[in-house]
Amino acid sequence: MCDFCDNIASHVRPTTSGSIGPTKEFILYDQLSDKRISRLATRQKIWNSLELTKFNPDRHLNFSKIIREYATSAPGQFKTYKPVSPGRRWLRRPINDHLFEGRPVKKLTIPLRKSGGRNEHGHITVRHRGGGHKRRIRLVDFKRWDPGPQEVLRIEYDPNRSGHIALLKHKETRKLSYILSPHGLEVGSIVQSFPTKTTSSYEEEIIQDPAISRMARITKGNCLPLRMIPVGTLIHCVGLKPNGAGILCRAAGTSAQVVQTGEKGYAQIRLKSGEVRLIHVECCGTIGTVSNPDHQHRMLGKAGRSRWLGRRPTVRGVAMNSVDHPHGGGRGKSKSNRHPVSPWGVLAKGGKTRRKPNKWVVKQRARR
Repeated sequence: MCDFCDNIASHVRPTTSGSIGPTKEFILYDQLSDKRISRLATRQKIWNSLELTKFNPDRHLNFSKIIREYATSAPGQFKTYKPVSPGRRWLRRPINDHLFEGRPVKKLTIPLRKSGGRNEHGHITVRHRGGGHKRRIRLVDFKRWDPGPQEVLRIEYDPNRSGHIALLKHKETRKLSYILSPHGLEVGSIVQSFPTKTTSSYEEEIIQDPAISRMARITKGNCLPLRMIPVGTLIHCVGLKPNGAGILCRAAGTSAQVVQTGEKGYAQIRLKSGEVRLIHVECCGTIGTVSNPDHQHRMLGKAGRSRWLGRRPTVRGVAMNSVDHPHGGGRGKSKSNRHPVSPWGVLAKGGKTRRKPNKWVVKQRARR
């Protein structure tokens, strides 16, 4: 049999009566329409290739649903919906069936007080913000100061970030904490943290026991200083200060690569943008890439779903009057033959805003 048939057979199980029944996510149809009858001959051939029991047209599986479930189980695939409404026609979501469906740990959350983009005077300082669903902020541990093994209890959805978070339970202290979930981290895995305060004792243990491999700690979710990470390793949640919180590479699917490191001094890290940056070797980073890499390819499907996220409508400058925007006014679509700018005249595309060079940047990112 082909690989496709093997995957279909893994979804099918025999029932107690001897006939073939689907798993819970598949649907049984008791009656056949005229359009489905013409396909029974082809489906019976596929059924026979699976080496299962005799094909029963009165109790058959919906093969289109099997094919759709098989396609969506592969990485990089998205969940689509039957277009029963205009908002669902273009809705496309990453498949995250492994996420926990319950509520978060309440003691690890605080309420989110929304401002609607306004400052203490009530003036709008950030446009296009307001409304949205009520949220609670998950207190994510970006410092990872607690050494020792920690077990992954579950992977959860976080409405305040694009990536997922993992709930950890310390093996010794039984303390619960949230961390950014690396891509591919599974429930039941053991992750450890080797902060700068405890790495010296850990290195002494390696010297005393040669059976301990240095590569044993290079696993997804482990947090350790840059001087202990081999060159070429992908990391995320990288700190900029020794014993500081992780700041760089925290969005979904992002990571950085260690280009150069050593026992002292500064290491060179290549970011996703292509920029190479100097970071002290005592700063910590987490092994792996951030989870939910397909977040950037999702489609909301309708404007209301954007409002649920707290985003208000955006009005184009060319649709405004000349007193409201530099691109406004005139007859028709005319922006007075100038480069795109913000309502305050600042260049919006490609304009340089850095007044002095950053001394920590070894190589600038590629620009248009």
